Amino acid sequence: MTLLESTTKITLLDEIIGKDQRLFFYLNGQLTHPVLDTILPFFRETLFWIPLYLFVITFMLMNFGKRGLGWIIFILITVALCDMVSTSLIKANVMRLRPCQDPSFARYIRLLIPGCPSESSFTSTHASTYFGMATFFFLTLRTILPKWIGFVFLWAGLIAYAQVYVGVHYPLDILFGALVGSAVAVFSAGFFNRRIGLCTFGELTV
Repeated sequence: MTLLESTTKITLLDEIIGKDQRLFFYLNGQLTHPVLDTILPFFRETLFWIPLYLFVITFMLMNFGKRGLGWIIFILITVALCDMVSTSLIKANVMRLRPCQDPSFARYIRLLIPGCPSESSFTSTHASTYFGMATFFFLTLRTILPKWIGFVFLWAGLIAYAQVYVGVHYPLDILFGALVGSAVAVFSAGFFNRRIGLCTFGELTV
């Protein structure tokens, strides 16, 4: 690699990072609303979604029996894999400072949660796990709930967007986290559909 090629690549990377930072400041500091300031910090909390998770578990067990239990086990495996890939494989090797950690402009951001997380920013594990769940939902339930299943991506997107809005992640952290989670879920959902699958509502749940 020549010096010119090396300089070009560094300049391109700097340009991408600069655009990512500018988009972050726009979403975090300008495209704001008091209502979003109130609700989006809650969206990123696991406890906030426990009623939804309990509903999904009950729905799957009541309608699909043992296959529903298998579905629950597989989605838990999917979440664990998404977390492992994002946290242990990527974050541990790409040590990007979070916006709220960066001393050069941390004081300029709006941090809407009590403290800035200490781990690396890239990739967003929230984006990875929630898009992993959304993709698994979609690929395993799209023939059963065709009118509604697409909303899972809106759900995952809102949670991922909240990470930028509250000041703890850059947009690129979210994008690549979503891609990681979706990729993991494609494999896990494909394996589930081939080996177990879900019966239709008209079949006996045993």
